[in-house]
Amino acid sequence: MKYDSIGFDLDGTLWNPLEAITEAWIITADKHNLPRITKEDMAGALGLNKIDLMNKLYPGLDSEAQMKFFEDGIVACDEILSQKGGMLFDGLEETLAELKKHFKLYIVSNCQDGYIETFLRFHKLEDYFCDSEHPDARCLPKGENLKILLERNGFKNSIFVGDTQGDADAAKFAGLPFIFASFGFGKVNSPDYTINEFPEILNIVM
Repeated sequence: MKYDSIGFDLDGTLWNPLEAITEAWIITADKHNLPRITKEDMAGALGLNKIDLMNKLYPGLDSEAQMKFFEDGIVACDEILSQKGGMLFDGLEETLAELKKHFKLYIVSNCQDGYIETFLRFHKLEDYFCDSEHPDARCLPKGENLKILLERNGFKNSIFVGDTQGDADAAKFAGLPFIFASFGFGKVNSPDYTINEFPEILNIVM
């Protein structure tokens, strides 16, 4: 086979956590006496790193207030997702099970510490993925984090799946072909491949 590994974005690619995240951010907005966000607001911000996300949702706050809000928001988000999880896309686990027979699978996401682990733990998907990467204190761009993971694992022929232009740009930065998950939250200009349902990835990589 031409690929040794397959990478995935998380939100909008593997699951839809919009209900839980919006609930958490409404709780946080009330705590900080700030306007509540809507699901539409949050859908437009998923996939951004924490700085860009806060600048998009609460541009009037100074950076210190933004980071305090974000820290409180991720605590609320982790509590709710740990209790409720998110919505897995149709056919996800069955497709991951088939892919794991042939490829190493990994996740690269612009998310906070513990978020990927919460996703894996709640939905009992830990055994399908060999590694993951997210921004640390340096808040590196997604493409940089993708390269870090590829180098750490020695992957030579990988492909990346995501639902936003940022995912496509990250794949290009890392020198990978890109599969656009059109059922997610974003739009992408000229992806290498497009899937309209998660199981369609099998038609591309097998």
